[in-house]
Amino acid sequence: MELIAIVTTAFVALLHLYIMYIEMFLWDKPKGMKIFGLKPEFAKASKVMAANQGLYNGFLAAGLLWGLWLGDAGSQVTVFFLLCVIIAGVYGAITSNQKILFVQGLPGLVALIAVLSAA
Repeated sequence: MELIAIVTTAFVALLHLYIMYIEMFLWDKPKGMKIFGLKPEFAKASKVMAANQGLYNGFLAAGLLWGLWLGDAGSQVTVFFLLCVIIAGVYGAITSNQKILFVQGLPGLVALIAVLSAA
């Protein structure tokens, strides 16, 4: 895998680890509420759901890191998880906030293009 594919995929993986951290541990804290524009009542009521969502973002990161760890043999794994990231970004933009498309979906697309170009 070429360096640009590795770097962009690693960026997406780190981004999803960060999202996981915010959703699982900061959701009802001032920083988490500011990032997601939440009111304290909603943050408290949805904390468990957000932690579950964060876990899924962690799995996306784990899959991407696994694909990178496998090197060239992991290209198909990396493509699969990048497609999952893009689909999650599109779905999130449609159902929740359009910003998700640019924060999650676009980096995933850039990484996917880099990985496919390196193959």
